[in-house]
Amino acid sequence: MNRKYRKTIIAGNWKMNKTPSETKEFMTALKGMLPRGRWCDIALCVPAVCIPAAVRAMRETRVGIGAENCNANPSGAYTGEIATNMLVDAGCKYVIIGHSERRAMGETNEDVNAKVLAALEAGLIPIMCCGETLEQRETGITSEWIAMQIKAGLKGVPEEKIRKIVIAYEPIWAIGTGRTATPEQAQEVCEEIRTVVRKLYSSKVARAVSILYGGSMNDKNAYELLAQPDIDGGLIGGASLVPEKFVKIIESANQNAE
Repeated sequence: MNRKYRKTIIAGNWKMNKTPSETKEFMTALKGMLPRGRWCDIALCVPAVCIPAAVRAMRETRVGIGAENCNANPSGAYTGEIATNMLVDAGCKYVIIGHSERRAMGETNEDVNAKVLAALEAGLIPIMCCGETLEQRETGITSEWIAMQIKAGLKGVPEEKIRKIVIAYEPIWAIGTGRTATPEQAQEVCEEIRTVVRKLYSSKVARAVSILYGGSMNDKNAYELLAQPDIDGGLIGGASLVPEKFVKIIESANQNAE
């Protein structure tokens, strides 16, 4: 982390877990555990049906609520989809875009780019995901693959808006598998992501962009991962479903890392 130039963000991704009733219970428990002071920005991205309950429960707190996906179109005949203006009206601040699980369902780099542009236009903070498979890592094309995803996802994003984007590196081989990239492996890729942003925009812009690690970060490995200079937070899966574990990760962000 480097607090001098950019925000530290701990974001939860609930995936398809918890009902609205369970959301209210979780948020009530979390509010009682949150550390005092503003160590980092906190986000919880929840299933669409849970957004109203989450927003109501956390209205008086510093926790921002987000969605797990959006549609790039402002309205229309897209049954089952949710537009960015709907998310804003529901109280969302963030939206996850391009998660590997969405990409596995057929989402393309072009889809990700369209959603990023739509989210920015609506005033949402996109958490844009990128990551490689185990096969891609073992064949040595991680850098090229990640660079391609970043360039495609940021296409058409003007310099004045790039700082509103959060990038999450999530090695696909480490998501939900219990495997985690070593701090050194995670730092190497996050540093490369910052290099790509610098080449696309400028050094000043690259310094200001928050890059999260999203591959099975938990309450046990968070401190070491967050100590890396180019890892500015985490996109937390399973551990974000348990208030005690999520708070420990938030507490791990309270370190003097540069």
